[in-house]
Amino acid sequence: MKFNIWEDCPKVPITELLSFIVDNRGKTVPTANDGWKLIATNCVTNNTLFPVYEKVRYLTQETYETWFRAHPMPGDILFVNKGTPGRVCMVPDPVDFCIAQDMIALRADDKKIYNKYLFAVLRSREIQQQIYNTNVGDVIPHFKKQFMDQLLIPVPDRKIQEKIGNLYYQLSYKVELNKKINENLERQAQAYFEELFVVNADPNWPECTLSDIGSIVAGGTPSKSKSEYYADQGIAWITPKDLSVDKSKFISHGENDISELGFSKSSTKKMPAGTVLFSSRAPIGYIAIAQNELTTNQGFKSVIPNENIGTSYVYFLLKNLLPTIEGMASGSTFKEISGAGMKSVPTVMPDVNIIQLFNNFCEPIFKEQEILEAENRRLSALRDSLLPKLMSGEIDISSLDI
Repeated sequence: MKFNIWEDCPKVPITELLSFIVDNRGKTVPTANDGWKLIATNCVTNNTLFPVYEKVRYLTQETYETWFRAHPMPGDILFVNKGTPGRVCMVPDPVDFCIAQDMIALRADDKKIYNKYLFAVLRSREIQQQIYNTNVGDVIPHFKKQFMDQLLIPVPDRKIQEKIGNLYYQLSYKVELNKKINENLERQAQAYFEELFVVNADPNWPECTLSDIGSIVAGGTPSKSKSEYYADQGIAWITPKDLSVDKSKFISHGENDISELGFSKSSTKKMPAGTVLFSSRAPIGYIAIAQNELTTNQGFKSVIPNENIGTSYVYFLLKNLLPTIEGMASGSTFKEISGAGMKSVPTVMPDVNIIQLFNNFCEPIFKEQEILEAENRRLSALRDSLLPKLMSGEIDISSLDI
């Protein structure tokens, strides 16, 4: 049964499909050193099923119980109102956070709409465009609460809602499970690094600098005014923005490739697979591993590990040295670590046998992480390509077996 929900279904204001809206906007919350997580809009993206805990603040139990009008419940949909309006995430079970300003939580009325379908349709291009068209504010876009009545949601038969919603949710959930596996593997490797090179560091290891660990390589940018310097399929070229969008540990290409001509006309350099990319400004400290030969813009001071050092050690060393590197950075507009500064970052040279022991431990971990990240890219692409096809009727919904 091919069914175009945009043409064949009644469209209902979203407010008529909700049983409750959690709205705590307008109240600045007193924070604490620990306790309940307070998530901000940066924690809600359209690339993850649940919120990500980045730069969270904390609240006391008393603040949690007395300050807010209401709290999200499992199955609610977080909706960002300000900054980049329209970003949505599901609220997990259990809920270990609360929300304050610039976002709300939408509670679907189950008698009228299936919450997972509502979540999927809110991420559709059509609804995201509705939200974009209704934004106000030139500097900081704002989707005001009174605009919610103008957000029209197509409401098909319940069975269609469940098929679309369950497919979108299950693919997203598999991605989340893979991420959790990778995070656990990362913690194991991080803990072993700290055990070998921090807790049990040998005081007799000689002092050295980062340039003794590997070659420090800066990047460059071909002129943006020369279209022939860029290519759809050319030389991989990475910018800090690429690492801010894609949080993967391994990277093969960025948003743009450069042509051989563009490469020859810029100061960027080709670096081999296994190079550890390190963003040196705006911000300092994005770290990723090159899956293949690639180049970067000038926002990186990457490290090509010496042969007896290896990628795994350099990757975790840079994570461990990040506070030192940030402390050595300078600049009035934004902090940056120079090439000379990066080369002179102080460290020690551990025994090569211990480094090899660590690299051997990490080898299967890194391989598994790389496999899971590749699977997540495939799953995300499948999910994001299926959604519009199901909603437009290009794919027969009745053929889905979920």
